[in-house]
Amino acid sequence: MPRPIQAIIHLSALAHNLQAAKRSAAGSQVYAVVKANAYGHGIERVYDAFKQADGFALLDIAEAERLRALGWQGDILLLEGIFSMQDLADCQRLQLSFSIHSACQIEWLRQYQHSHPEAQFNIFVKMNSGMNRLGFTPEAYRSAWTELQQLRIVRSLTHMMHFSDADGERFGECGIQYQYRLFKQIIQDFPAPATVSNSAAILRHSAELQSDIVRSGIMLYGSSPDYPAHSIQDWQLQPAMSLRTEIIAVQQLQAGQSVGYGSSFVADRPMRIGIAACGYADGYQRTSPTGTPALVNGQRTQLIGRVSMDMLAVDLSAVPDADIGAEVVLWGKSSCGAALPIDEVARASGTVGYELMCAVTQRVQFAIDRAEFSAPSQLKSLEET
Repeated sequence: MPRPIQAIIHLSALAHNLQAAKRSAAGSQVYAVVKANAYGHGIERVYDAFKQADGFALLDIAEAERLRALGWQGDILLLEGIFSMQDLADCQRLQLSFSIHSACQIEWLRQYQHSHPEAQFNIFVKMNSGMNRLGFTPEAYRSAWTELQQLRIVRSLTHMMHFSDADGERFGECGIQYQYRLFKQIIQDFPAPATVSNSAAILRHSAELQSDIVRSGIMLYGSSPDYPAHSIQDWQLQPAMSLRTEIIAVQQLQAGQSVGYGSSFVADRPMRIGIAACGYADGYQRTSPTGTPALVNGQRTQLIGRVSMDMLAVDLSAVPDADIGAEVVLWGKSSCGAALPIDEVARASGTVGYELMCAVTQRVQFAIDRAEFSAPSQLKSLEET
């Protein structure tokens, strides 16, 4: 039999979180962001839960092609735009929208227009309003917009920006204020739809922002974008991925005995520990220290010692009935319903939930949990993928 580690994708949670985005951004179109293979969940696995989205947003043309193969006929937005003029042929074939954030991309459009006069694209013009990643500076934005308006290859234009600090404050004031003031000042002379809101802005600032399209990302997957200020319970979100494994060995330690590589944990009393089939080769963080939370048989406990390639140790002091075969939840939901939000594990590990869910490796078997999800009757409640 295969190793007992498994990543469970909960379709009902994904659908629930999408509806939470729609409620928070009432009046806006809600795009589901499925970049990085749907944040590690798998585009094909999450698709049924996200069919009620108004569009999808991602980075790679190959991922867009997978969505079209699944039957999606609505809008697909390439968040980083095109990387060469050759990409425009794929955008035309797959009917993709894309961002424009540099002068060279405008030149590619102009050149493509000469050889493909029939082509037309929906363009999202990105402003660098202060994050300094992608986009035209405010000084260059007006001329870029005007230049794009004059190209017949452009079917429509949408204003676009991205918040750097929507999850908190920026230099002592509300994190969205500086960027949004600048953005609004520049676009006021160019009436058109706008997309500004990411997950943090959807949940924290929807009442303050005019975002005709919102880009719902991390919140869809059951992680709070502003944790620890707010938990997923505060935002009424549900864990969408559960990383589960089992105890494969039990050890009885005496005071003074150590656990794992580097002997980083030394027992100060007699204690019972379980060895779980999960390690950094499965995508779990090697840097997760002693004290990182886990569930054993639905009961909260903690990691002890250093995470190795294939195994980690958990304290069984609070779970005296746990033995070989006991369920271990590294994040998500246990089979009995107990929950361990991914944000708690990420914070203990010095990272964010995004990284944990994206890092699960190919050797981990995935399964789709369709319980409580309205899917075709012929599909099983737990389907191996």
